[in-house]
Amino acid sequence: MTPVTIRRWAWVHKWSSLVCTVFMLLLCITGLPLIYHHEIGHLLGTEVESKPMPADTPKADLDKIIAAAKAMYPGKQMMYMSQEADDDTIWNLTLGDNGTDTNYKFTAVDARTAEVLPTPQFEGSFMSVMFHLHVDLYAGLWGKLFLGLMGLLLLVAIVSGVVLYAPFMRKLDFGTVRRARTNRTKWLDLHNLLGIVTLTWAFVVGATGMINTWADLMFKYWQNTEMAQMVAPYKDAPPLTSFGSMQQAVAAAKALEPGMKIGFIAFPGTPYTSEHHYGVFMNGTTPLTSRLYKPVLIDAQTAQVTDSRELPWYLTALLISQPLHFGDYGGQLMKFLWAALDVATIVVLGSGLYLWLKRGVAVPARREDTPADAGLMPALARQGEAR
Repeated sequence: MTPVTIRRWAWVHKWSSLVCTVFMLLLCITGLPLIYHHEIGHLLGTEVESKPMPADTPKADLDKIIAAAKAMYPGKQMMYMSQEADDDTIWNLTLGDNGTDTNYKFTAVDARTAEVLPTPQFEGSFMSVMFHLHVDLYAGLWGKLFLGLMGLLLLVAIVSGVVLYAPFMRKLDFGTVRRARTNRTKWLDLHNLLGIVTLTWAFVVGATGMINTWADLMFKYWQNTEMAQMVAPYKDAPPLTSFGSMQQAVAAAKALEPGMKIGFIAFPGTPYTSEHHYGVFMNGTTPLTSRLYKPVLIDAQTAQVTDSRELPWYLTALLISQPLHFGDYGGQLMKFLWAALDVATIVVLGSGLYLWLKRGVAVPARREDTPADAGLMPALARQGEAR
């Protein structure tokens, strides 16, 4: 690699890193508690918990569960109901003034007794703050797209860092940290070492995070294409004045997909369905398919299936990337690995910022800094004795 080429790559690495570093630090710091959001929720008492009952306790009728939630919030209409992938004893229900109400109410109902459970509100909690800072900076779609751009710059910084790493380490053994040298040199070596060690993880998490920021746009496209086709026969149908049984609707969806379970249900008027349908989104039962959805549209009056199809590839990619981003696939061991790599990445980002701030502190070159070293990376050699 020629000195001119190295200088160009060094420029790309420096500026892509500098622009995104502060925001990547924010995302790594806020992402750390999100890896353990269930555990922290239990510790802070913000997780909903059901009463212990025998495993074979029968489930309550879904229409009774919906009635219990409506009684809790009179005048509100149902928007969504869902269950956690690993807990079918609780139904989480969302109610609002209409299908797109942003000031919705959330409640939880025991799936066996149809009793409303004590439900701490998520908004305003510690985990809510971490979530919003990590996902959209409290700026909605534009905040997501901005963070997606920062994610793209992170990927550029990673690729350019890899290109620069090989010539930089030509005279050093892998893993070398020159502790006898200046603080800047030690931090430079540590920055490079941790950067290479966390390379694959940082690239995967950065790429999946960037994909996640496009979720709203992907969904809008799906809504205007495939969902529009699925509900087209009801385009000119009159508004509904009454709704059919949810219990029957779910039974119809299960009969169509007997090897799947309920992921979540969207009620008429919400973005995930139409004004005339229950949208029953089914999950698989394997670690991978449990993260994917298959929509089944049910006529909200007759409780009959009207359409069902697989999600397009781009939404499948999105759904797979979401749990991979937070390390939700492999239990506690994978969470610990994700947390450790997150902390290492915080050190990489922090040390990179430190090296930039100390760039003007020059020290005399030592004799062991051979002309070969300086000639190999002239663009970096001028930033301090470490190069």
